[in-house]
Amino acid sequence: MSRVISLVLTCLVFAAASSADAAPRRRVSHHKRSRATPAKLDAAAVNDPGLVALVGPGSRRAAVLRAQILLDRAHFSPGEIDGRWGTTLKNAILAFQASRGIAPSGVVDAETWKALDADGAEALVSVPLAPEDVSGPFVPIPEEMTEKAALPALGFASPLEGLAEKYHASPALLIELNPGSTFGEAGQTIVVPNVAVPPPGKAAKIVVSKSGHSVTALDAEARTVAWYPASSGSEHDPLPIGEWKIKGVSRNPEFHYNPTLFWDAKPGDEKARIAPGPNNPVGVAWIDLSKPHYGIHGTPEPSHIGRTESHGCIRMTNWSVWELQQMVSPGTPAVLEP
Repeated sequence: MSRVISLVLTCLVFAAASSADAAPRRRVSHHKRSRATPAKLDAAAVNDPGLVALVGPGSRRAAVLRAQILLDRAHFSPGEIDGRWGTTLKNAILAFQASRGIAPSGVVDAETWKALDADGAEALVSVPLAPEDVSGPFVPIPEEMTEKAALPALGFASPLEGLAEKYHASPALLIELNPGSTFGEAGQTIVVPNVAVPPPGKAAKIVVSKSGHSVTALDAEARTVAWYPASSGSEHDPLPIGEWKIKGVSRNPEFHYNPTLFWDAKPGDEKARIAPGPNNPVGVAWIDLSKPHYGIHGTPEPSHIGRTESHGCIRMTNWSVWELQQMVSPGTPAVLEP
């Protein structure tokens, strides 16, 4: 059930945090680029269980992509899967190693590969596009709040954008894996990361780490069952450190923007109601905290997670917050750490 989220000073993407943060979401025009981008990744190499090359800075992309997908399947999200090494991937590796009793090196070594490969599933799979993948409606998403407020829904701007979120991948990766695809015809077969797995079960506690740029879900024995990259707090709106509880969950929430409560609001901004959808400023889910006006939510900018700041709230990728909201209940402890 949708629920109205009345926003205060805490929960809009901090657009001035960095030059990357200020840039609009890059919406790939697959009609042009898909025909021009050569395939650089071999699905057979990515799916090879004998691939045990060390994954760290400068590693081959097939090994990096395999590691990202297997970590995602194990509920240790590397963020947006793109086949490239980065800090978020390193942090996911460290969290996975700690959960499995492996010496925390931050690189995928032989012991870490063995633990990841215990999954037994292929990393890349071929799937047919379903009618709902391509039916839309697909509408370009404007930048201004007043223009967003005029839309009846904040859905995807293109089939490619929707498929990228469905398979936890960057649009550029899907283009690279599927040269020549238009991503617009039902029944067309494409190669995608094999990330469809159920949540790991109910969490007894969640821990948000500002310095670790992460949200960790723990079971009743304090074992880590899931780890996700996150953006939380800023100089202007610090994360409310302390012990709180989850009050409830809203799926596909509305967003109510009040410019008088935002220090960086633009002159002339007016109050606006933003319809639900994955491109809504709080994404596909809101996990309400007992600290008034604070919560954990999704974002229309998955590539920014873990790299930018927020207005105090905790932002995750849409797919991560959707999984997490299935794992928590009213009363679940939420510890927010520096």
